[in-house]
Order: sequence, then structure tokens, then C-alpha cells
Amino acid sequence: MTAMLIVLAKAPVPGRAKTRLCPPATPVQAAEVAAAALLDTLDATAAVPATPTVVAFTGDLTEATRTREVAAALDRTGVVTQRGPHLGSRIAAAHADAAARHPGAMSLQIGMDTPQVDPTLLARCLDRLAARGTDAVLGPAPDGGWWALGLRDPAAAAVIADVPTSRSDTGARTLAALRRNGLRVALLPALTDVDTVDDARAVAALVPGSRFAAAVEPIAASRGVAS
Repeated sequence: MTAMLIVLAKAPVPGRAKTRLCPPATPVQAAEVAAAALLDTLDATAAVPATPTVVAFTGDLTEATRTREVAAALDRTGVVTQRGPHLGSRIAAAHADAAARHPGAMSLQIGMDTPQVDPTLLARCLDRLAARGTDAVLGPAPDGGWWALGLRDPAAAAVIADVPTSRSDTGARTLAALRRNGLRVALLPALTDVDTVDDARAVAALVPGSRFAAAVEPIAASRGVAS
């Protein structure tokens, strides 16, 4: 069965991206972290063999940090515009719009907040989704949310459109909604998504030498001086 990867992303615009890093980060530094995370994530998805990437994008790229690099990375993917009044509906729409581009493909959706993902992990997640007896996979995050949602039938994303997001029980509610609608769900390894400076430091330590680690370094250093 064919597969596709979906990345939910927003333009890394200072003052609008990764605002929970401020302070100690400046808005420009936070946008640099967001841009680096997106670029590293798209490198990882691009390296998964025979699996196209669709980016569900929102925001004004002309105002973004590292505009040319981000634009070049997006040019190597299929891009659809995020639509819907809230995050749950935008997730459901992203799966539907990606499926329209790649009919018959199962979907694995991630965000731009887990730059520690690599092609091997993504391939393993897709293998788990393709396993007999599995309709969906869900990757939990330590904060109670989730970092990855895979669906054998992307249309099934509609069942989580109304699940409240950015809550400590979002992951549990998402899992319950999937199972309530008859989907057989397998859990993926837990990953930390980057919301706070502590998250950013922990994730950066996992990917030394990456764009993300380089973007986090001055923020972590300034925080260390302040403390």
C-alpha cells in the first residue's frame, strides 16, 4: 500500500512563531527555532523512500525568517493551504486535501515541532500503520498531546475534527475518538514536541549538529547566564 507524509506547518514569522519561547528568546530567535525545526523536519520526510510529502501550510512566507530556505524546501513538496476554524478541523482538512493529491495512499501526519524525527523512525511508523489489524497509529507526547497521527484511510481524520487541542488530555481524547469510531489503533513511541525552552533544550541535545540545535544554542546560553 502506498503512503504519504503530511507536515502541518506555519510560516516562521517573528512574533507569531514559537511565542512560548519568549522570554528568554526574542521573537526573532523564536522564529529562527521554528524555521530550523521545519527545515530539519522536511529533510527527514524527504529522505523516506517512495513517500511523497504534503505540507499543510499557513501564514505569510514573505514575512518569515529564512524565507528563501523555507521556500526552497516547500518547493520540493506538495503544498496545500490549511483550512478550518480550529486546529482539529485543520488536521482533518489536511488529510483530506493530501488524499486528493495522492488517492489511495495511507497518511502519516506530523507537525514541525518534533525536529528529532528521522527517516528511519518515520519509515517504522509507516510500517506499523501498514501492519495487518491496524487502522491508525498515534504517537503520544509527554505533555498529554500527540506528535503523529497515521491513518490507513485519511478520510478517518474527520472523527477527530472536534477533539479539543492544546490540552493535557488531547492525546487521550484523540485515542478515544479513533477507537469509538471503530478504528484499531497502535501506539507509536512517545516524542517530546517543542513548546517551551526546556523542551527545546532537551530536543536539541538529541540532534547535535542540526539546524535546530544551532538555533537553540544562543537561547539556552543566554538562559544559563540569567540563571
